Amino acid sequence: MTIPPPGPAVPTPGVPARAVSIPAVPTPDVPARAVSIPAVPTPARKDPPDLRLAGLAVATWLTALAGLYLSVPVMVAVAVLATIGALALAGQLLRRPPNETRWAGIGRYGWIAVTVLLGVVCGSTATAARLVVRDATPLANLVTAGASVTAELVVRDDPRAVRGTTGRPPIYLVAVGSSWVRDPAGTRVHTDARILVLASDPDWRELLPGQRVIANGRLAAPQGGDLTAAVLSVGTPPVRLGEPSWAQRAAGTLRAGLQRACAPLPDEPGGLLPGLVVGDTSRLDPAVEDDFLATGMTHLNAVSGSNVAILIGLVLLLARWGRAGPWLAAALCGVALVGFVILARPSPSVVRAATMGAVGLLGLALGRPRAALPALGAAVVVLVVADPELAGDAGFALSVLATGGLLLIAPGWRDALRRRGVPVGAAEALAVPAAAQVACAPVVAGLSGTVSLVAVPANLLAVPAIAPATVLGVVAAVVSPVWPAGAEFVAWLGSWPAWWLVTVARYGARLPVGTLPWLDGVAGGLTLAALTVALLVAARHPLVRRLVAVVAVAVVVGALPVRMVANGWPPEGWVVVVCAVGQGDAVVLPVGSGRAVLVDTGPDPVAVDRCLRRLGIRTVSLLVVSHFHADHTGGVDGVFRGRRVAAVATPQWPEPATGREMVEAAAVRGGAPVAVVGTGWSYLAGRVALASVGPPQQLRGTRSDPNNNSVILSARVRGVHILLAGDAESEQQRALLDNPPPDGLRADVLKVAHHGSAYQDAGFLDAVSPAVALVPVGVDNRYGHPNAAVLGRLARGGARVLRTDTDGDLAVVVRPGRGLAVVVRGSEVGERGS
Repeated sequence: MTIPPPGPAVPTPGVPARAVSIPAVPTPDVPARAVSIPAVPTPARKDPPDLRLAGLAVATWLTALAGLYLSVPVMVAVAVLATIGALALAGQLLRRPPNETRWAGIGRYGWIAVTVLLGVVCGSTATAARLVVRDATPLANLVTAGASVTAELVVRDDPRAVRGTTGRPPIYLVAVGSSWVRDPAGTRVHTDARILVLASDPDWRELLPGQRVIANGRLAAPQGGDLTAAVLSVGTPPVRLGEPSWAQRAAGTLRAGLQRACAPLPDEPGGLLPGLVVGDTSRLDPAVEDDFLATGMTHLNAVSGSNVAILIGLVLLLARWGRAGPWLAAALCGVALVGFVILARPSPSVVRAATMGAVGLLGLALGRPRAALPALGAAVVVLVVADPELAGDAGFALSVLATGGLLLIAPGWRDALRRRGVPVGAAEALAVPAAAQVACAPVVAGLSGTVSLVAVPANLLAVPAIAPATVLGVVAAVVSPVWPAGAEFVAWLGSWPAWWLVTVARYGARLPVGTLPWLDGVAGGLTLAALTVALLVAARHPLVRRLVAVVAVAVVVGALPVRMVANGWPPEGWVVVVCAVGQGDAVVLPVGSGRAVLVDTGPDPVAVDRCLRRLGIRTVSLLVVSHFHADHTGGVDGVFRGRRVAAVATPQWPEPATGREMVEAAAVRGGAPVAVVGTGWSYLAGRVALASVGPPQQLRGTRSDPNNNSVILSARVRGVHILLAGDAESEQQRALLDNPPPDGLRADVLKVAHHGSAYQDAGFLDAVSPAVALVPVGVDNRYGHPNAAVLGRLARGGARVLRTDTDGDLAVVVRPGRGLAVVVRGSEVGERGS
């Protein structure tokens, strides 16, 4: 008998595929043997994500967010209506006829609606309860009266220094809960309300979360949009009551040890490493922080889910190496998670990150990856109900969205890449940062008003350095109390991957098309979110996927190079740019390709650095400081950042000392010689010819001696005469009228003195008679600058008057055959003739 060759096994649904051995039937002259039939594996069915708790979480979150801006009666009414609706709908669904086909779809969506209504009830109830405490009448009356009070407070989070006016002591922000407040009459008001302390004494910086203190200060109303009931301005040190918990003290010891270990390191990696490990950004360079924001890497500056993931990943790797089971591995990861929370301090942001990490642990312990998404929804509900203020926290939104992106988007993208032949490791490395960035992009766009095009590649380049930097930083912190020298060595090792992160952020932020403008605020975030969801849904169809790919390639290959070559800034033929740096001066004169003379630095290192980057300035041939006030010297570190400064010129008037010391220290660090210049000094480089025409004499006893002894410069660039008047006020301007320079005071362009203040001499303005008057001034400044009468006089004299607070960066350009024009850099580039 002839046996036909065996065919493929037919898989049975629900039965795992396996090889089946069938004994052969012997035939004449043919030895009997067993024939093994290879099994054909059954294709794995991909279960859809479990979204049952998603509606509850989203409804709770959005309702709590809305409640932060509404009143208690409104939230109570919302809770009552949602409760009635949920009960009525649930009753209808429970009474539906059994075994009736038409009810199947209605029932499924009906229960989703019930879940959403329950989320509304949770969010509105929790928020209303907190609003009752925030708006309690006794404390609210004291806030309205601006009363001076004594209060017992409990520190809730790490105090942080706020960068204020350069040269002045920082202001410390301390989030506290209150036990009681005593008014001027001695009446004690008991309250659990949250208060924000604005403190000027540095002792506040040393407080640990959980510390109880007594403070005296004046109450003021908060901005709103959160659960803060009052702002307490305090000018004295806190009176401590007892000690914080042992966990907080241990965390403080470890964090201080990490800071000491990082102290010998260079400023940029040394300031970043504590931020990577425990979210301590007290030493982080503001320019590095700005670069991380521009490149979508800002989540690395604070404790986030990535820190937790790295720690859990390391422990899980060791557990698997030791052949631990799922529950034991989860338990070990849980212990490590608790230890990390103690190290990073159990502040709200750290608890949030730990909760997101616990979501992954639950999926691991249960052996069901699909359990992670419901766990994320449950975590969102629990956190928001426990603290409704999290609903308005951008960090909370980024943590939840990043975790959701990793659970919902990354697996599909990873599998798609693997099907196209991409190795497993590379597919993971590409899918994870891309999914997290897509999920977080709407929030980032709403906050910054930009969409980063370099975020995904920057985060991809950062991936190899994050884990070693974090792990080495944790090791340095742990060993610092017992072995300081070893901690310094480990921190030095960790500074190398930290340096790589700084480098990636710096060069990513400098790309001319690294970001695209976008709507800011809620409208911008919702618009990008809707567009993202639409593209993700539509991209499931092959035709739409190809269309999106073609459009993306067209944008990259077509539009971006055009922007790089002709982005409109700096404009061709520019002779002077006044930078929009806030309430301060920063004036740029072009020497040649990538080189310039800079007069003053403005108050903010980040702002002046941005302006010089936009102009493509890589070398500052000369930095002139007109005088040492903070609004002219505070940005000096930003000038030296990433560029060479050949020399620094300073005024003869040495005050204020803080500004002078700041400039001299920056020059020493940057290796730039410093020279004091007086009237009659001159300088020539490339297209720029400078001459100091003032002050003709040192003035004393004026309203502001540093202002009146500013260096006044006469500059000529490509035949255009520019007068830079520093902050010279009416006394110095009259002295200059009495002792004019050899070429006279007439100028084509005037940088108006002292931000257009009222202290201007009418005769001086008439003698200069500029065609263009440029006013560097900050938006909504508290000095009332610029003065309307001064601007009116300049305009009546024929000057084209422009100001940085309304127009942004201002450039004067020479148009061959057409004279001067002013180009304004803002949301769009426009031209205004002079």
